[in-house]
Amino acid sequence: MSRIPTPATINEAPEASRPILETIQKQIGSVPNIFRLVANSPAALTGLTSLQGALGKGKLPPATRERIALAMAEANGCDYCLSAHTFTGTKFAKLDGSEIAANRNGTSNDPKAAAAVEFARALTVARGSVSSAEITKVRDAGYSDAEIVEIIAHVALNTFTNYVNEALDTEIDFPRIDRAAA
Repeated sequence: MSRIPTPATINEAPEASRPILETIQKQIGSVPNIFRLVANSPAALTGLTSLQGALGKGKLPPATRERIALAMAEANGCDYCLSAHTFTGTKFAKLDGSEIAANRNGTSNDPKAAAAVEFARALTVARGSVSSAEITKVRDAGYSDAEIVEIIAHVALNTFTNYVNEALDTEIDFPRIDRAAA
């Protein structure tokens, strides 16, 4: 059970959050607990879904976005996000078990995607203080300046969801995946 109440239904959420939750319901057929929990703050829910929506229209392909999310979840120790992104990575981005394992270890079996995932992991570990060489490496792998900024934005987005889930102990509503032992 989470550390703050998770609205059990859309109608139990604050009124200002309900239209966003209804949109999520229409888009994916359910409202995962992360969204219902964040709905306690309509401002935070708006921020979360707005950033997700904007980045979804960005240059990074869905598979790379899922790879980054998996690397972030493992790095930040978020079982909720590991569970959610293993599910969505498999179902929607068509990542196989070998790729998911590589992503959780901060890399990828695809050389170009590996550069993005490794950069995202480096950002996380260094709390943003990456070297010029790390920027050059991701650029040399074929990422544009816009895509580099998007990778950083995905790190910010996933850090937010990882921290919400860990701080508030969001109940996992996906097939459970536990982080690797430290």
